[in-house]
Amino acid sequence: MITVLYGDNSFEIEHALSVLVSDFSGQAERLDGQDLVISDLPGLFMGATLFADKRLIIIKGLAENKDVWDVILDWIDKLSGDIDLVLIEKSLDKRTKLYKHLQANANLREFKQWGDRDSLLAEKWTIAEAGRHGLVLDSKQARLVVERAGLDQWRIFHAIEKLVVLDEVDEKSIEEFIESSPQHNVFRLFELGLKARYEEIHTMIEDLSQTAEPHATFGLVSGQAFQLAALALSDKPSGEVAKDIGAHPFVVSKLSPHAKRLGRDGARKVVMAFEEADAAIKSGSPDVWMIIERALIKITS
Repeated sequence: MITVLYGDNSFEIEHALSVLVSDFSGQAERLDGQDLVISDLPGLFMGATLFADKRLIIIKGLAENKDVWDVILDWIDKLSGDIDLVLIEKSLDKRTKLYKHLQANANLREFKQWGDRDSLLAEKWTIAEAGRHGLVLDSKQARLVVERAGLDQWRIFHAIEKLVVLDEVDEKSIEEFIESSPQHNVFRLFELGLKARYEEIHTMIEDLSQTAEPHATFGLVSGQAFQLAALALSDKPSGEVAKDIGAHPFVVSKLSPHAKRLGRDGARKVVMAFEEADAAIKSGSPDVWMIIERALIKITS
């Protein structure tokens, strides 16, 4: 049997793989796809062993080995009945004959990274995962964990590991022990701009410039400006706006008071400030952090 685990959610892939390994009674064979050559394939697909009735062979990243991947279709139907083959890939080209053959003849499982539309799913998962570690979190605490850790399951998992060993878990301890994600830091930065707290903006920009990538930070802050504008220009409740634009409802709800205060004209001013900043960055200006700071000062000046 062939199982293919693929996608950009490495946490879920590792979990699915651990289940397969624990269900196998023997010793799994793990191989790096980059190290294989075509002459290895007969032994992998047809080779038996004197020491076990069944084999579980796990190959990671074989698609990156073009020489072997290009001929793998010729070997799939030759797979011995006493071999379970697991392929782990970051992505698969769904247009190819190989993908269509795997889709029809293998157990094909895709694992996608969470996006903003999955925020509620992330919070429910956080509560469940914490429970498996003996930690009880309510919905408000789980939301704070996700807000600070972001939508990366590895970050959330490691956050839960930190919280499990504490004597008491509350909002204060979550804020103290869980490091802010880039998304959370960006929201704080944008909010400082909306509150016209210029000195704090400058300090936070200096701190972020030590660890964060400026273009990525600009993209995230611009996303906040877009969400604010969507709120200001819509007559819908913040929850519906969040659903429409695929944003985290909690973050959008925190922007809602600012959108009401600024109104449509104020929101347009915010968007214009970031459009000017985007044009400055695209023109080749070397100091992206200065451009971000200037845009944040403009939105309420």
